[in-house]
Amino acid sequence: MNYPKWFEKFVSDNISRDGISDLMSWLSGTDFYVAPASTKYHMNEVGGLCAHSINVYKRLRDLCAAERNVNVSIPSDETIAIVGLFHDLCKANYYKIEMANRKGDDGKWKKVPIYVVDEKFPIGHGEKSLYLVSKFMRLTDEEALSIRWHMGAWGITDYRDLDNAMQRYPLVAMTQTADILATYLDEVGR
Repeated sequence: MNYPKWFEKFVSDNISRDGISDLMSWLSGTDFYVAPASTKYHMNEVGGLCAHSINVYKRLRDLCAAERNVNVSIPSDETIAIVGLFHDLCKANYYKIEMANRKGDDGKWKKVPIYVVDEKFPIGHGEKSLYLVSKFMRLTDEEALSIRWHMGAWGITDYRDLDNAMQRYPLVAMTQTADILATYLDEVGR
């Protein structure tokens, strides 16, 4: 499968918004086209992220087309493409390969490559995708909220990213602590 060409065709056929060429130039300098979609679950293979993005776009396009028949307010084809194709942009340059010990079919241990998360900007999953897309093109509120919340409730309690951010920047923890102390000790009942 030539996912990069497919992806670029979906983009060029559906998105003409200012900034899309800059976004695509940036994207070509990342590992987006070869990255997995996850470390060990869905599409944890070379090209998995790009393939997953195309699959989500197609599903979203088809769902929206079906809903047009029941008088539901459906966004433009451009909006569907932006949301579907770029919802997981946060995973570009997100994974790395490490070696791990795994037992083979023969029962012997051997070193094998595995994908691991290597987050360098721990802002949150949906938030990061929204941030990255917004660096290049202006989004509608609908697009922004769709990208931000594409994980549903799973994005609400992303403790790993919070822990990562706190480890990288102590001010994150101090700010959170100051907010809690001010709210619950200084302000409650006053």
